[in-house]
Amino acid sequence: MARLKSILFSWEGFLLAILVVTIVINASLSPAFLTVNNQINLFQLSIEKIIVALIMTLIIISGEIDLSVASVMGLAACTFGWLFQLGVPAPAACLIVLVLGLACGAFNAFWITRVGIPSLVVTLAMLIGYRGLARVLVEDRGIGGFPAWFNALGQQPLIGPFPFAMLVFVVLFAILLFVLQFSAFGRKVYVIGNNRDVAAFSGVDVNRVKATLFIASGLISAIAGLLYAARVGAIRGDMASGFELDIITIVLLGGVSIFGGKGSLFGTLLSILIVLNIRNGMALSNITGHIQTGVIGILLIASVLVPNMKAYLGKYLAPAKPQPE
Repeated sequence: MARLKSILFSWEGFLLAILVVTIVINASLSPAFLTVNNQINLFQLSIEKIIVALIMTLIIISGEIDLSVASVMGLAACTFGWLFQLGVPAPAACLIVLVLGLACGAFNAFWITRVGIPSLVVTLAMLIGYRGLARVLVEDRGIGGFPAWFNALGQQPLIGPFPFAMLVFVVLFAILLFVLQFSAFGRKVYVIGNNRDVAAFSGVDVNRVKATLFIASGLISAIAGLLYAARVGAIRGDMASGFELDIITIVLLGGVSIFGGKGSLFGTLLSILIVLNIRNGMALSNITGHIQTGVIGILLIASVLVPNMKAYLGKYLAPAKPQPE
């Protein structure tokens, strides 16, 4: 009973209540909302963002941030298109792009863990740097004409009604959930996020853990970039621009503290479902994209303010401790 009560009054319980209300409202707006095809389309249209949101959850719990993820996605997609145009076979181009993603993550990790520059500064600089490199590769051209099997990865169902990208999301969620909740590495991520100095004095190799997270972020962002190119069927230099804000919004709304040490992948999953359902509901109501972005921005502010207000009110309303006589 106490366990159930703690879940209901947790941030995840609050998100679950919002999700149920959102689903009920959307279902009343359109009978097509609850159909399997509509639910799959919900995921498919934002699948690249929510894949990257999974690894972003671990990075923010560790007390860091990666603002370059969307630029790595764009660079990965543009590099694939550029290599394909040069005549490199598509499978080989995919492998090169994955290595490029690892290299981008390792480059970020070097400056953050070895040189000691804050991740906010490094990844903000590389947000611009990787995007600029993508534009240098393809300039203002659009490149398409990819092989049918490559486009099918992003556009057609692979198993039943489920597309390949959704299967990638499920596998990554299972892997990262195990790593974060049931492995020693996951416990180190939480300890580092709570207090880096305490973690270091406890024998945790802080730099190795953080470097692993940033390298994984580069690889997963490159995978997301390839999936985006496959779904769209063509690439441009401005692909995935601004995606990093949506990704961070999803993670913070899921209850992950921007100061580190707190959060879960279940919270991120609930946040993903809420954001997708709200966007879908507004689309069914013919609300424009700009207003949708404004609503998501309000959610981001609420996700930061509400937990702080809850902590403040709890401290203010707590009964005073008896003073010693």
